[in-house]
Amino acid sequence: MGKIVKCGNQGERIRSDCQVSLELTDNNGIEIQLNSKVKSLYGDSIIALAKEILTYFGIVNARLQIEDSGALPYVISARIEAAIKMLIDSEKVFLPEYHPENESSPSTNREKQRISRLYIPGNSPGLMINAPLHHPDGIILDLEDAVAPDKKHEARFIVRNTLRVLNFHGVERMVRINQVPLGLADLDFIIPHKVDLILIPKCETPEQIKLVNDRIETLSLNYNLNHNVWLMPIIESAKGVLNAYEIASSANNIIAMAIGLEDFTADLGIPRTKEGSESFLARSMIVLACKAAGIQAIDSVFSDIEDLELLHQTASNSKALGFVGMGCIHPRQIKPIHDAFSPGEDEIEKAKKIVIAFEDAQSKGIGVVALGTKMIDQPVVKKALQTIQLAISMDKLSQNWREQS
Repeated sequence: MGKIVKCGNQGERIRSDCQVSLELTDNNGIEIQLNSKVKSLYGDSIIALAKEILTYFGIVNARLQIEDSGALPYVISARIEAAIKMLIDSEKVFLPEYHPENESSPSTNREKQRISRLYIPGNSPGLMINAPLHHPDGIILDLEDAVAPDKKHEARFIVRNTLRVLNFHGVERMVRINQVPLGLADLDFIIPHKVDLILIPKCETPEQIKLVNDRIETLSLNYNLNHNVWLMPIIESAKGVLNAYEIASSANNIIAMAIGLEDFTADLGIPRTKEGSESFLARSMIVLACKAAGIQAIDSVFSDIEDLELLHQTASNSKALGFVGMGCIHPRQIKPIHDAFSPGEDEIEKAKKIVIAFEDAQSKGIGVVALGTKMIDQPVVKKALQTIQLAISMDKLSQNWREQS
């Protein structure tokens, strides 16, 4: 009996996934056993796909068992390919076709709103399928902390195929790689497949940014890519906080920087509290570094998914500090965060008055613009326009949430 490898997940609570067991044999041809509740409907298609993948990689003698829990074809192919790559050395890849919306230009830009980013474990395809329907600003397919060490290999194939096949409905496509240097290998699975933004965890020095960008440049040349890949370093240690500005200003494709408070407080050897007083200085330093570098400041996730009232309060405090968004670990956190970061009526009215006063002055050829006793310059007008645009976006988002209620 040869070596048997397993990839994927199975169990009563597993949905839209499968577990495959693969063994290379000597001369028995291809043997496939499928256990699935949808076998009568899709069994022939699943078996045909499995045979196609095995043949593609030149495997003519193998025993494959598939325990299916309603997995889509791109998930099944990712699981089988991951298992194959554990048994043979092959540079070939079995890629599903792009979803039509993913084949166009990446749905992102430097100034894109990033109030909410929803983390999805990179080895849990069942959680990915409906994630865009919750309307976060970004979806983070997480290859780092949310994936067990012995599952990181197979998670890369799931994330790669998800980037190609899942309809993200215009949501920014993000991936959190593993800590550099391990995370450099993750880039091979995501840079060629229309990822918008890479999160770099536990970032402490500009050198880590350079290593990531060097690998991105190499892959872009190899695959003839011509779209921007943005970076968001995550600061999670005392050293990272002290080097925050150097990191934030180290590359032109850094458009935001986040702080991760679970690891930060662990690095300091102190508990993380809901009030967050122990991280006030560090969070303020992150905001200052981001503002000085001209990028977005993103606050940490809020770890209690039940206390939505305190989440709203925390998000409001975050906005008051100068952050423009937070991370989410559950879809129910998205709306409270958006509500807290949305402009209030006073902010909107003030922004309207600024824009009207500026446009009126321009139409009259007046170079100096004032509103009451305060002078208005281009940065003030830009911020006012962003406030109005954010209010419009939030109104549309609220309408989507009402329609889904």
